[in-house]
Parts: sequence; structure tokens; C-alpha cells
Amino acid sequence: MADALSPPEVSLFLFLVKLRRFDDATLGVLRTLLVSKDARSAVQARSSLERFMRFESLRILREVADKDAVHVLSVLEFLVRAFAVIGDFESCLALRYEALVFRENKSGVHQWLQVGHTEWVNFAKDALDNGFYPIATKACENALLCLQRSDTSGLENFTGDIQNIVSLKDVAISSTGSCSVQAKAVKYLKRKEMERSKQQASTFREIQPVASVLFRDSIKKRNARIFSECQALRSAARNSHAHTKIPGFV
Repeated sequence: MADALSPPEVSLFLFLVKLRRFDDATLGVLRTLLVSKDARSAVQARSSLERFMRFESLRILREVADKDAVHVLSVLEFLVRAFAVIGDFESCLALRYEALVFRENKSGVHQWLQVGHTEWVNFAKDALDNGFYPIATKACENALLCLQRSDTSGLENFTGDIQNIVSLKDVAISSTGSCSVQAKAVKYLKRKEMERSKQQASTFREIQPVASVLFRDSIKKRNARIFSECQALRSAARNSHAHTKIPGFV
């Protein structure tokens, strides 16, 4: 865990979760863990808690799979609130969706669990705001199904709701398409950048031998010039020596 968290608080939270104490007291301990004056430590703490809760939540959901509906929903609510405190909105939305689907599946036996179209719409808006466009689209479809099932003879009473849901769904679908286009654009730019880098490397490899040839040629020319100058100096020295008169001789 992060250094900003005191060991007793960490141990207490882990202990309560492993005891399956899914109540406000445990959430209170979780909030305390995230109180930090050090921003970096707070980020590290949230990351550690996120990993722990993601792993532990899978075990918890397997354990309560055969429990009664009320117990399962209470556990899901706790997990949703815990992930919201941590700031893991992806897990939070995923578990909210699981809770809504669970209620839908159980509503045939327990009618009081039936999900209203407003709940699906609210969930769709939250999913849309957080960038989960496909799941927002699915939530809109579920909202429309709820309206169809609730009153097939009086859908004209929900004309405004239907239009709003359809508009929300269109936004989610267009946002999904926009993300796909952006993703393709990013891939295209990356590919072009790689091709450009390869081309530059190839050009460098082609230029390098030419540069080395020019360098060797310049050395040869320099050596030839020095040799020519030396030869000229030697010739001048010989000529000067031949014309020098020795004293005492005519």
C-alpha cells in the first residue's frame, strides 16, 4: 500500500472486507484511508485499493451468487459505493449494470425488483458522461423495452420519454462511431510515422557511404597536394644547390 496510509487503517479495512462487513462503517474506514495531504500518495493509495477491490469483488460475487435477492443487491450496492469512493468509475458502472440486470432477471418472481425506464435512462446518462458509449446504448435499448412492457396500450403517454431515449441512444451511437474513427486515425498516424522513420533510416544508410567516399577523396586530394608541394620544395632546393658558387674557385 501507499506510504500515506497508516498500517492500522489499512489492516482494519482489509479485515472488514474479508469479514464481509458490507456496511457504512467499512465505507467510513475506506474514506479515511484516502484522506492525504500528499497528492502523489493519494494516487498510489487509490491505485492499490482499486487493485485489491477489483480482485476481492470477483470473489465476493461468486460467494453470494446463490444467496437471496435482497442479500445480493445489498452486496452490489456496497461494492458500487466502494468503487465510487475509490474513484474507479469503470468498475462502479459495471456493477451498477450488473445490479440492474440482476433485478430484471429476478423481476419475474419478485415483481418489486422490476427496473423502471427512468433508472435505465439515468444509468445511460452516467455511462455516456464517463465515455462508456456501447453500454449507454444498451441501457437506452433496455429503457425502451421497459416502456413497451409496462403499457403496450398507452405508449402515447410516453411519447416525450421515448423521443428523449431515442435521442440519447443516437448520441451514444454517434459517440461510439466517433471514437472508432479517432482510433483509426490514431493508428493511421502511427503507421505513417513508422513508415517515415524507416524511410529516414534508409535514406541515412544510403547517404552514409556517399559521405564516407567524399571524405576519403578529400583526404586523397590533400595528401596529393602535400606530396606535390614537397616535390616542388625538393626540386627548388636542388636547383639552388647547383647554382651556389664555392669560395676560392673561379
